[in-house]
Amino acid sequence: MATITKFEDLEIWKMAREQSKEIFLLTNTIDFKRDFDLKNQIKDSKGSVMDNIAEGFERFSNKEFCQFLIIAKGSNSEVRSQLYRAFDKKYIDHEILNLRLDYSNFLANRMKSFIDYLQSSNFKGKPKSLTNIQPPTSNK
Repeated sequence: MATITKFEDLEIWKMAREQSKEIFLLTNTIDFKRDFDLKNQIKDSKGSVMDNIAEGFERFSNKEFCQFLIIAKGSNSEVRSQLYRAFDKKYIDHEILNLRLDYSNFLANRMKSFIDYLQSSNFKGKPKSLTNIQPPTSNK
């Protein structure tokens, strides 16, 4: 297995990003746009999934990373709950609801598997050395 050196390479982060883009498109429909409370809640939740995966990745231990993944998983559950609210208000139809719920559940399962992997790993992480890092050079 290749070593992942940046959060952008994590499959779960890529999936969370895709979910975020799809939810953004849904919230731009006329009715959804007018429901500022629901639109802002689902916007915050979908962003929290991506952001907590990214922030956890930059932490110094598997234990800390797992804590952020658990928060991301909770935010993903909020997205699903808000999708039901959007469906109940008839902002999305049954087909879109099921499609988005299936994707969100698949992401949740992937996050849970990754949490399980990190918790069972013998490598617990250690502080990353920042002493030899050089700023990127400009190619002007």
